[in-house]
Amino acid sequence: MAEPKIADTSPACQEVEPGTYFWCACGLSKTQPFCDGSHKETEFVPMEITITEAQTIAWCRCKRSGTKPLCDGTHKTLA
Repeated sequence: MAEPKIADTSPACQEVEPGTYFWCACGLSKTQPFCDGSHKETEFVPMEITITEAQTIAWCRCKRSGTKPLCDGTHKTLA
C-alpha cells in the first residue's frame, strides 16, 4: 500500500458543527483536511466521520496519526 502525501506537519484545528465530514486520506486535497475528490487516481478513499455535537477538532494533516482522522501528535516525529 502506498503512503499518503503529507499535506502539512501541523493539525487543522477548527470549530465544527454536528454533521458528516469526509476527511482526506490521500493528502492530495486542496481543501485540507477535507476531501475534494483528488484521491480518485489513487488507492485511497476519504474517511467519513459523523460529529454529534459542536466541538473543536484537531484534524490530522500529516496522514500518519494513529487516531485518524484526529491528530495524535505524530506530525512532531516527522522529518
